[in-house]
Amino acid sequence: MTIGADFSIKTFEIEGKKVVVRIWDFAGEERFKVLLPSFAKGADGGIFMYDISRYTSIKNLDDWLSIFERNVRDKQIQIPIVMVGGKLDLEDKRSVETAEAIELSKTHNLQGIYEC
Repeated sequence: MTIGADFSIKTFEIEGKKVVVRIWDFAGEERFKVLLPSFAKGADGGIFMYDISRYTSIKNLDDWLSIFERNVRDKQIQIPIVMVGGKLDLEDKRSVETAEAIELSKTHNLQGIYEC
């Protein structure tokens, strides 16, 4: 579990080009939402995680997505944003249906959802 925000940098090569990814991992707790706007301003994309076994994680995701969308650098350019449902190994405890995640992604015009 992340407490506050965690930061990491990953560097790799795609089609001969060096790509640097800066990853900000925010705890999904309400008290950390105040951190998101300042980091969203420079974002070139977003990955929003939810736990398929905890309904509150997707319920709160709607707010997180709205905050992110309001604060991205250039509102004229749509940046890639995806949702990822984690803990697929807890399928027997699933409380977030894939269809509901797909619906939320459509509401926010995201590039898609993935589960792992």
